[in-house]
Amino acid sequence: MDWLFAPFEVSFVARALVAGVLVSGICALAGAWVVLRGMAFLGDAMAHGMLPGVALASLLGGNLFLGAALSAVVMALGVTALTRSPRMSQDTSIGLLFVGMLSLGVIIVSHSQSFAVDLTALLFGDVLAVRPRDLAVLAVALAGAAVLSLVGHRAFVALCFDSRKAVTLGLRPRLAHAGMLGLVTLAIVASFHVVGTLLVFGLLIAPAAAMVLWARRIPVIMLGAAILGALSTFTGLLVSWHTGTAAGATITATAVVLFFLSAGATYVWGHRPATRAVAADGHPGKDLVYTR
Repeated sequence: MDWLFAPFEVSFVARALVAGVLVSGICALAGAWVVLRGMAFLGDAMAHGMLPGVALASLLGGNLFLGAALSAVVMALGVTALTRSPRMSQDTSIGLLFVGMLSLGVIIVSHSQSFAVDLTALLFGDVLAVRPRDLAVLAVALAGAAVLSLVGHRAFVALCFDSRKAVTLGLRPRLAHAGMLGLVTLAIVASFHVVGTLLVFGLLIAPAAAMVLWARRIPVIMLGAAILGALSTFTGLLVSWHTGTAAGATITATAVVLFFLSAGATYVWGHRPATRAVAADGHPGKDLVYTR
């Protein structure tokens, strides 16, 4: 029992655990829509697109969260503008912005005297350096993500499974897409300080993807993803403490391992994912089919 719980008696490890649990909740709310909507590449690009703002804020001594938020907004606006062109596919637009923003971030960081250290910190974060005020920011972000998910739930469901039905229901799919993009941006910006811009993508995708293999209701997917994320945080911190590995990377690797265990279990037990979405009221949606 000492081996299992002694690390969390240390104050900075305990704060890291609380931060990881809060991040897991935020990423679960956004990650469910990312997986169901097929926005994984966009989520990855958004995570890397924050690097210029974070790097610039770090070099100037500004607020990292503000820098990340501004950079993410620029990335989101760029994706929205480019994807409106009928001559350019969404993947191409996202790929161009992804490479451009990442390159700009590396160029900015290269002006620092401690280039390698700064770039490593920005990409991989430092979950063990979380401060009490960071926990307050994460708690506010979790509350905001919960409110946005609740308000936009009906529109998000229609957008994920049938955008034409969203139009007929008067749900304004473009506005719903903007809201979903804002939710993903909030999750990434709030989480980058804990696991870094590179590894936040793992907590955003892996727990939700693992739950999609089993659950047939979106709220259950979100709840299960939050639990898996919290379990990944606890296990990752424990393994990191005893083996001396990087805490943030170990947490994310644990989340990915849990996904593959879930996928393997579905193969062994012959469990098939649900093929119909069920709305929050418990009634199955008509013709709302999603893929694995």
